Amino acid sequence: MQKQKHLPELAKKPMSKQKEQMKRKLALEEKAKENSLLGKNSSETLHDSRPAPKDSNNGSHLKDVHWSARQHHWKKNGNASPELGYEQLPKCEISGKEAVSALSRAKSKLCRQEIAEVYCQHKEGKLMPEEVIRFCPLEGKANNNVQWDEDSVEYMPTNPVRIAFVLVVHGRASRQLMRMFKAIYHKDHFYYIHVDKRSNYLHRQIIQFASQYPNVRITSWRMATIWGGASLLSTYLQSMQDLMEMKDWPWDFFINLSAADYPIRTNDQLVAFLSRYRDMNFLKSHGRDNARFIRKQGLDRLFLECDTHMWRLGDRKIPEGITVDGGSDWFLLNRKFVEYVTFSNDDLVTKMKRFYSYTLLPAESFFHTVLENSPHCNSMVDNNLRITNWNRKLGCKCQYKNIVDWCGCSPNDFKPADFHRFQQTARPTFFARKFEAVVNQEIIGQLDYYLYGNYPSGTPGLRSYWENVYDEPDGIHSISDVILTMYHSFSRLGLRRAETSFHTDSDNSCQYYPMGHPVSVHLYFLADHFQGFLVKHHATNLAASRLETLETWVMPKKVFKIASPPSDFGRLQFTEIGTDWDAKERIFRNFGGLIGPMDEPIGMQKWGKGPNVTVTVIWVDPINVIAATYDILIESSAEFTHYKPPLNLPLRPGIWTVKILHHWVPVAETKFLVSPLTFSNRQAIRQEEAVRLHSGPPKNAYMEQSFQGLNPVLNIPINAAQVEQARRTAGLTGTQLENWVDSLVGSIWSAVDICSTGPTSCPVMQACSQTSWSSLSPDPKSELGPVKPDGRLR
Repeated sequence: MQKQKHLPELAKKPMSKQKEQMKRKLALEEKAKENSLLGKNSSETLHDSRPAPKDSNNGSHLKDVHWSARQHHWKKNGNASPELGYEQLPKCEISGKEAVSALSRAKSKLCRQEIAEVYCQHKEGKLMPEEVIRFCPLEGKANNNVQWDEDSVEYMPTNPVRIAFVLVVHGRASRQLMRMFKAIYHKDHFYYIHVDKRSNYLHRQIIQFASQYPNVRITSWRMATIWGGASLLSTYLQSMQDLMEMKDWPWDFFINLSAADYPIRTNDQLVAFLSRYRDMNFLKSHGRDNARFIRKQGLDRLFLECDTHMWRLGDRKIPEGITVDGGSDWFLLNRKFVEYVTFSNDDLVTKMKRFYSYTLLPAESFFHTVLENSPHCNSMVDNNLRITNWNRKLGCKCQYKNIVDWCGCSPNDFKPADFHRFQQTARPTFFARKFEAVVNQEIIGQLDYYLYGNYPSGTPGLRSYWENVYDEPDGIHSISDVILTMYHSFSRLGLRRAETSFHTDSDNSCQYYPMGHPVSVHLYFLADHFQGFLVKHHATNLAASRLETLETWVMPKKVFKIASPPSDFGRLQFTEIGTDWDAKERIFRNFGGLIGPMDEPIGMQKWGKGPNVTVTVIWVDPINVIAATYDILIESSAEFTHYKPPLNLPLRPGIWTVKILHHWVPVAETKFLVSPLTFSNRQAIRQEEAVRLHSGPPKNAYMEQSFQGLNPVLNIPINAAQVEQARRTAGLTGTQLENWVDSLVGSIWSAVDICSTGPTSCPVMQACSQTSWSSLSPDPKSELGPVKPDGRLR
């Protein structure tokens, strides 16, 4: 890709009135931002779509490569870092409302400067290509059909293709990734893995298993890619260049996958099929009216990625001379076309790389457009050989508004009821997406057994799933104060269980004192039901004065209750309170609902079919202050409802109750914990901070409107002794605060079991590796072993 030239420093001449006004405006905005960020982590980082100059885990240096047409510009003041001392006036008047909005919302100086520069370049007509040369000899789009014959792909050809699988992964689902890798692995193919720059836990896990296999490599560079971001296209283009330069990897096809993909046919079937069509390129086009696609996709808008956000800066024109197309950003491309895209300096490739550097969802259009207008246009097959689980009613809820100035759609996860879709034979398909084991693992198991047969009878861990949510090398600053508070309390609950379960009058060898922060924490699921947290932690065995590492399993207690006697209202199936509601998958992503005083909880209800009804929802705080009440109209077809009442913060710590009534008759209720904090900014909380956070909202008013008149109606009396007790506990610190936290946590969570990860002086303490639940217990479905004689792992 081409680099922009660095902009010259401003000439030292008197500023125009317009520039003086703009400078004052930017200075005021900067001051306002600094005030708003006071007390928060406001450090500015470099543009996240570039990889770090050096990989922090293995120290290998990056090559000097052209990442994209868009580059960073800054004035260097001596040896100052680029993000310091950087102040440059816009080269034009920024009048577009979208650009002005982006400037006001961008967090860093560097990003605001880049927005201004890109906007001005575009305004002056220097950014976007106006015309592009088309090299395709065809009129219109190639219409290649590929035949799908189940029998013809059972026989391996004499010269089978070799595939470069490029895995672009992020998050923490290492076990799901390893299971997928196990299913697609064959010794004759190549695996190139890019791990998001922010996913250090996953990177550490992949480094461990990649070293076992000579045909697996990890990118020495890492980018922080975002949904819809230009950085994803940069990731693919750099991966392609790397693969082309690996002379010891003679691959024929490039296939991109994520950790949410899974094969639906065997490796042999895929190889046989691609060997038959080795000159083809497989991309799925949108199949709609092209003008409508351009509008819906935002291709006629100018976007810029910085501060891990895609900012919309205004309108632009599609270049003349070519047909712009697009569709899915999951594809299979042959080596000849990858070489063309990587190394060609012709008018089409050069200008399209520039055009798509400022495009939303560029990977959904760049390869389609280049292929259809290139000398390789007759190789396109309108099929990416995948099934994607689209449910646009649920998947198009603007769920990425916090990172993209646009409303985007995302596929849903597959569930067991979808399995029949993988067995269709109408068209060739070899992969499906999306899968998430925290949402449903059973479907992954069904697919795995369909492809490779059942595991032997008695194989452990087949219905269990573990996903890491905290790991010591990440540092405690990677988690919030409320989560750190809860993890510490979970550890203490586990030690108390060990003491009460294993202690006898003659033996105190199972008494412990907690030491330090947690070592690691996992979510634990069994048969697709959340079973709680597994907290690995250090403790001193008091009898032996020796440090041991234990793992505690805590499980949430049942807090949802149907009214007694039950009402004749039968539509409500369940209600739950949490944060981070996923409207697409209809689950709370904050598993276990860990909520603190400064969180904003959401109430969710699940409904059965029935007549239209209106129900009343009432939120009651720990001292019986009615915090909120509202009515919900439940339509006959409604399955879920959710609502976040606009409560004043801080919420009073303690056990809250949410009641559901129909015609003021109780239907059901649920409880949830707002935990007091033992930490503030990851340090032991001081008394003044505890009082500020634990005393509830000012004047006990959660909303402007008071609902106190409902207390006698609902028989929820406010007790003066309770109010006084809440006032006293608000100022607790140290051990007294920990005891209060533990009593509250213990009323909502139970320590089910505890085990030792290594040597222990407690004779009845089980080893974690011998349990069925511990994160150290066997998990053969996700464990990677030696390559089998047939070249596979599974």
